[in-house]
Amino acid sequence: MREEIRIVPVGEAELYLEDVGPKDAPVLVTVHGGPGGSSYPLRDFLEEELADYRVLYVDQRGSGRSPRLPEDPRLFTVDALVEDFEDLRHALGIERWTPLAQGFGAVVALEYARRFPAAVDGLVLIGPWVHFPWLLKRLWQAAAQEPFPEDPEEAVRALFEQVSFHDLISRLAFPTAHGRMQYEWVQDGGLLVGDEGLLRLFGENGLWRFDYTPYLLDLEHAPFVLVGDADGTSFPEQAEAVADLTGGELVVLEGAGHHPYVDDPEGFTEALYRALDAIHALEDPE
Repeated sequence: MREEIRIVPVGEAELYLEDVGPKDAPVLVTVHGGPGGSSYPLRDFLEEELADYRVLYVDQRGSGRSPRLPEDPRLFTVDALVEDFEDLRHALGIERWTPLAQGFGAVVALEYARRFPAAVDGLVLIGPWVHFPWLLKRLWQAAAQEPFPEDPEEAVRALFEQVSFHDLISRLAFPTAHGRMQYEWVQDGGLLVGDEGLLRLFGENGLWRFDYTPYLLDLEHAPFVLVGDADGTSFPEQAEAVADLTGGELVVLEGAGHHPYVDDPEGFTEALYRALDAIHALEDPE
């Protein structure tokens, strides 16, 4: 299989890129979760299923295997990530692509599609996060007995002084201990545990007050939303809101969590193929 690995300059940042698969195939670009995640697990779990596509496995600015950046909140905004993907598309000479996004990456992919609709031929979202005050309350419920504070920033301080974001998300994301161990074995094998410093920087920019749902009404593309019914970070409110407000298709995988390709690989692969076949059939001029 063709594989090109390189660092691509994009404005004031550089992105680690693994460009995999036939160059003449439809292009998928991964938009991993986080903040502070990596595309490494997506490639490990999905590479064989996506062998017929040209897939761009991208680590976002300052994340994963991409070069570090100064700890300046100005550098870590959703808008900055969106602009990085557009710079990357131009750098690679790609006309159109399909973002495949998970968790936090969904809000980046949605905003990219809203701003650059002509560059997108479809969207596939896995366990999307678009309403961060709701997510914060779910995290609070998973960890604390006290009433939720009026000030979200107070809740963030109280939560993350006691428990890491990674551990809190894991409580809601994995329906079984086996699934969590399998995912973390892959993640740890890449020496790429999420960088919670980036979460702090996005938080300083108001992440935990950010509700993207009003912007969903402006979206030209109706996304495919794939979510596990045991994904406490996204289902039902966030995933259903994305599908309802965009006219997208919601596929709920029973018994799966935030990483449905781990918990239900066959069901997830079937749903993913159905989404990609529909997207590229719509774009086929014949």
